[in-house]
Amino acid sequence: MKIRTFFKFKRKHALVCLGAFLLVACGSVKTLVTADKSPVITHIDLVNVTEDKVKVTLNPGAFVTDEITFYVPKTVPGTYSTDNYGKYIEGFKAYDYDDKELAVTKTDENSWKISAAKSLDKVSYLVNDTYDTEGEVEEAVFSPAGTNIVKDESFMLNLHGFVGYFDGLKEVPYELSILAPRDLKSTTSLEKKVTEVPNPDVDVFLANRYFEIIDNPILYAKPNKASFQLNDITVNLSVYSPNNVYTAQSLKDRMQKMMQAQKTFLGEINSTKQYNILLHLSTLESDDASGFGALEHHTSTVVVLPEQMPREALEQAMVDVVSHEFFHIVTPLNVHSREIQYFDFNNPKMSRHLWMYEGTTEYFANLFQIQQGLIDMADFYKRTMDKINNAKGYDDNMSFTEMSENILSEPYEENYANVYEKGALINMVLDITLRELSNGEKGVLWLMKELSKKYDEKTPFEDNSLIDEIVAMTYPEVRTFFDTYVIGNTPIDYNKYLSKVGLTTTVKEEQSGFFLNGDVPFIDVDQANNNAIFIRKGIELNSFFNNLGAKGGDVIKRIDGKDIDLDAVRSVIGQSFGWTPDKEIAMVVEREGSEITLQGKVGTPTLNVKTIVPMEGLKEEVVKLREAWLKG
Repeated sequence: MKIRTFFKFKRKHALVCLGAFLLVACGSVKTLVTADKSPVITHIDLVNVTEDKVKVTLNPGAFVTDEITFYVPKTVPGTYSTDNYGKYIEGFKAYDYDDKELAVTKTDENSWKISAAKSLDKVSYLVNDTYDTEGEVEEAVFSPAGTNIVKDESFMLNLHGFVGYFDGLKEVPYELSILAPRDLKSTTSLEKKVTEVPNPDVDVFLANRYFEIIDNPILYAKPNKASFQLNDITVNLSVYSPNNVYTAQSLKDRMQKMMQAQKTFLGEINSTKQYNILLHLSTLESDDASGFGALEHHTSTVVVLPEQMPREALEQAMVDVVSHEFFHIVTPLNVHSREIQYFDFNNPKMSRHLWMYEGTTEYFANLFQIQQGLIDMADFYKRTMDKINNAKGYDDNMSFTEMSENILSEPYEENYANVYEKGALINMVLDITLRELSNGEKGVLWLMKELSKKYDEKTPFEDNSLIDEIVAMTYPEVRTFFDTYVIGNTPIDYNKYLSKVGLTTTVKEEQSGFFLNGDVPFIDVDQANNNAIFIRKGIELNSFFNNLGAKGGDVIKRIDGKDIDLDAVRSVIGQSFGWTPDKEIAMVVEREGSEITLQGKVGTPTLNVKTIVPMEGLKEEVVKLREAWLKG
């Protein structure tokens, strides 16, 4: 097998002159162009892995400029965070056509300037994975956006962590060749190149532009895959379970039932023929993933969850996270702004509309379950109340559009997770408003379908014009809604809107865990403060914390004499499931710079919980409006 042919792909020098001539003849001000528009030839070697590092080589073709800059992404769509993937790159080198090294200057954490670019044949570098360093860095990459390298066993290729781009070449095609162990099979939505004589050791994928490379992750693992049809959409579920605890086949039925319900909910919205779910199950060891959830892509999603989860809990987690990610085929796959269409990976300009990209998506992920009979009313009301309570932990006086535009900087970044809480609630209130104004006929799903008729994968909207378009499509009252609650900074009175559909809130006492209320924690990790464990502010604490005298913002230093860090608190949480009410506890917390010892019996933890309940004696039109909202 001649791997060398991938490295030494050359362009004829005669074409350089033609490229330069065209540049002048067209009167273009661009000073950067390759001699032709052939693909950037890229090779990833997953066989010759050394010290958990993978070699990557790129051949861009011939340049007509003296210098060129190569980038690895600083930020990628869907993460809304600065991750600096360049910090995982080592040994970056540039070579001329005689395999001699060219001068390279590293200009920042994610870019390298190459001198004598006219002589450049290829660049190569080594890539470290992110999973095995998550506990060692201050701001770890979110695992579903990260990379995993386990020689001869599994590779999670979020390609933004492996493949970079040359300045000016984000819109040219890529040809990606991957040398992989024969017993590992790939799952991806990337188009596979058909060759006359296939090489069993090399997969070749094609992409029309760089965005398609980073938008299509690849999982290499031993075959553990199940497929099913959703009308004309083929769904592939590929699972890496290091201890063979779960198979894709064992998880298929629940996924198929859930996603069929989603497809029924969406109706005629259909923008993909294939959807891939790449599930990495973590061992929870120090060299494996520790950030759980999912990251959306246009036609696939990467999911990371603990392998130790009981089957029912794992399946429910899959339903919750995959349903959210699958709804991204509506937005931002179809409905998205120019900021997403032409995303700048190293100097990103963020869109104003996270209320839609994440908020609408999260809202649909819950609404479809009640509309399609996957959950009952009580469960839907509880989920809604949980979001109302969780949203209190964020700045409720912050403009959502302002936060979205500035999400990569503080104080906006620390409020990002509110897109899944208040963002969903914004859509709930908009949905009720539209239903009320249209006598139950129109809602947010109708709105997204209408927008999908105008905007698609190749047709973005203007960021500053979207809300004007929505108002023009609907009612003048919708302008007031956006100006007040989305563009403006007025907190939403949820009771006002719930009452329109015959619902109200009441308080009742419920039993909770000591440190968790279901899957909602009372404590959190401060990554900027050496992973200190603190009691969350802005939420209702349970009787366990209240009776001890704990307060939101307290940093937990020791419990029963044991120093508390991330590993220790996991152990304590596990032990707490066996605590009896008469157990004595001593908890040392740091509050306003001083250490305080809190002592007492743990008791039976309870929580005063606000719940949503139906009103009595409702008018018929109110009942009909609620039915239109919840049953479509």
